[in-house]
Amino acid sequence: MSVPSTATSSGSPVESGARPARDVDVSVVIPVTRADSRPEEVIHGLSEELEARGVSYEFVLVFDGVAGAAFAQAEALLELAPGKLKMIRFQQPFGESACLAKALDVASGSVLVTSPAYLQVEPGEINLLLDGIDEGADLTAPIRHPRVDALLNRVQSWAFNLVMRRVLRAPMHDLNCCFRAMRRKVLDDVTLYGDVYRFLPAIAHRTGFRVTEVRVRHKAEFGGVGLFGIGVYVRRFIDLVSVAFLSRFTLRPLRFFGAIGGTLAFIGGVMTVGLVIQRLMMDTALYQRPLFLLGLLLFVLGVQVIGFGLVGEIIIYTQARNLREYRIDRIYE
Repeated sequence: MSVPSTATSSGSPVESGARPARDVDVSVVIPVTRADSRPEEVIHGLSEELEARGVSYEFVLVFDGVAGAAFAQAEALLELAPGKLKMIRFQQPFGESACLAKALDVASGSVLVTSPAYLQVEPGEINLLLDGIDEGADLTAPIRHPRVDALLNRVQSWAFNLVMRRVLRAPMHDLNCCFRAMRRKVLDDVTLYGDVYRFLPAIAHRTGFRVTEVRVRHKAEFGGVGLFGIGVYVRRFIDLVSVAFLSRFTLRPLRFFGAIGGTLAFIGGVMTVGLVIQRLMMDTALYQRPLFLLGLLLFVLGVQVIGFGLVGEIIIYTQARNLREYRIDRIYE
């Protein structure tokens, strides 16, 4: 099998041009973000399962500014598996979303499997993911069961997924596991940036793709045990709010800004009118009432927020011909 590669068999980088032809069934994408990653064990474990399944495959390793032993071991594998392994190396870390977006440019498979750079689940569970794709799903997401990590980590994961389901209204139960299978068209239609990689099943569901979940056997878990720093929780919450806004209000910005602005303007208006009535009835100077200034501030702020929504609606209206919110499954004639 001869496919375009980002590296020659000797490991020297070459430039990739247009996307390669679809001459591989499955491309396994492995973002390597840690120096202690073990991508070689993922390659060995999954290649045996894919060989037994009888599908053509390749592995795409994306080193996110990572060097050291993991990169050296991958280079050795590149010599041993020409045509089965492609490697990309960023000069500095850009995150897993950037890794997946770049891997899409060089991957040849019609189905992409994403995997952490260690065996998070049993290798044989890749068959469950691919079975879901064969049965018509656009993306198959895992639910690790039973979990083998610490109880505190499981509680945090459960709480995160619960909040995600409430905010995004997407019935996903384990977004923290990134061992997934998807058709190429999912990544063609979903813009990857920041930490969107983590929310990919929920975004795909909100976008209209068929997403199914399967239970997989949890094997191991990287990372520490315990509570994270406050910054981690703040970033997760901000990411969740960002994804919720983009998935629910991108084409209807006035609903979002109007709800917030209308609430602020109503509260500010009620406070201001109430104090004005008191001034007329009790002859009390308004400059002595800090609530009057607060009411005016809330009212003006609410009107401004509504104005942001109106500007967004104008932009959407002028670009409506170039936007498509719906997704066609099939046209019958």
